[in-house]
Amino acid sequence: MKLLKVFFISLVLVFSGYAVAKDVWVNGYSRSDGTQVRGHYRSAPNNTVRDNYSYRGNRNPYTGSTGSNSYRSSPSSQYYQGINGSGLNINGLGR
Repeated sequence: MKLLKVFFISLVLVFSGYAVAKDVWVNGYSRSDGTQVRGHYRSAPNNTVRDNYSYRGNRNPYTGSTGSNSYRSSPSSQYYQGINGSGLNINGLGR
């Protein structure tokens, strides 16, 4: 009985995590310069760049490519350079 209870709790945790990390389909579109962008999946929008497929160290499950972007302009990135690019955050403190 205890084993069955642990199994069901594990299932709930696995599927609830999946719902949070669900991917989003982006429809294809045309840029103003005429370039066609095909539809694609991306990670669900949230308040961090660390789980983006293009973020350094992550792997895109659809293309197999490894991310290399460090997002130096995003405060949620460990590579954040601050608003003036000095490596200081708004309070003047280092990372």
